[in-house]
Order: sequence, then C-alpha cells, then structure tokens
Amino acid sequence: MQLPSLFRPVPLREGQDAMRMARALAPEGGPPALSRGAGTLVHVRSLSRAEAAVVLEPEMSLAAARLAFHVGLNALADALTVLGPANTPVTFQWPGTVLVNGGRIGEFRLAIPEEATGDGVPEWLVIGFEIRLSWREGHEGGLLPGETALADEGFEEITAEAVVEAWARHMLAGMDEWQTRGPRRAAEKFLARLLDHSETPGVKRGLDPSTGALVLERDGAREVVAL
Repeated sequence: MQLPSLFRPVPLREGQDAMRMARALAPEGGPPALSRGAGTLVHVRSLSRAEAAVVLEPEMSLAAARLAFHVGLNALADALTVLGPANTPVTFQWPGTVLVNGGRIGEFRLAIPEEATGDGVPEWLVIGFEIRLSWREGHEGGLLPGETALADEGFEEITAEAVVEAWARHMLAGMDEWQTRGPRRAAEKFLARLLDHSETPGVKRGLDPSTGALVLERDGAREVVAL
C-alpha cells in the first residue's frame, strides 16, 4: 500500500473492525505495548468493502478538534470523486452517511476518549469509514431500497486499497488546508455536499467552528444539531 510517509499502515483481515483496532492503538486506548499514536492507519483487506480508521493527536480543544470529522469526510468524498466516473455526485446526510448517486454506500465515524471534555485537549481522536464496494455473492437486488455499491455506480474494478490510499492523500491535503487557512474552507466543502435542508426555503446552514455542530437558522430561530 502506497501511503504518505506520515501514515503507518496496520492491515486487518476480513471481518475485523478498523475503528476498534485504531482506538486500541491510540495513546490511551490500550496497553503501552500496543499504543502507536498519531498517524496509525488501520485498514481492512476485503474485496467487498473498504474500511479504514486513523489515529489523530490534536493540539486543540476537543470542541475545535471535532472538525477533523468533517475534514476526513470531505477527503473521502474527494477520493471517490477522483476514483469514480466523471460527474458522479458524492453527498452526505448528517452526520456521516455517505451517498453516491443518491444511494447509501456507508458511514463515516468519529471516536473520542470517554473522559474527554469540550474545553480540554483530547489525548487522541479516531476518524474512519466503512463503505460498500460491491454486494456480497448471493445478494438479491432490491432487498435494500436506498442502498447501493460502488460497483453498481460505475466504479470499475474499484479496490479497498485504492480507496484507502486516495483517502489518505486527500485527508493530508485537507488537514494542511485546515491548519494554514482555518476551518472555514472545510466547513464550506462539507455543507456543499450535505443534503439536509439544502433545499428547504428560508433555512441558512452553517457549522459551528468551535464544536463541529450543524447550525440551522430560519425566521430568527436557531437550531443546533450536535455531531
């Protein structure tokens, strides 16, 4: 697997859980002998799905660091846009459902230490995803309305390795942009792909840069939807 040098890959077998393993390898997630820290990228070797998670060690409060979720999800969408057919829409439903051509292919997730507080700097964060590359053998079409697989949407010969490699590259670029230009661009990119209330008349949408929450404003009323 060809990853940027900042990442250290940890491969898993089919059926293992990338998020669970990444949490175990985070600084406070398990015994010191297992902990590997920031940049640890756990991925599952599978023909039918792509699953990966990465350990981060933020240098900001948990509230602000939650934007890593949006940066990572943007990176996954950018990766799929590059790997797939031209003009294939990759969109989101709050908070982390991933859709291709309007069909659900998987989820993006965030894990934080149980003892972490909004104002404190967390020891670690883990962000990761699981998406469907193809249906397992024997699956009958139409059994899961609203669900799809990348292979059904024109992603020819797509592999888990290709998705993870592209995600890592785009995530690194997104993290660098966040560090140098602040959170605004990441929020704009996320909202551009978010379907929730995108066509609701009179509703203004935003992300709270201090918490990563979705903010909805209409007729002077303000609703905050936590991440």
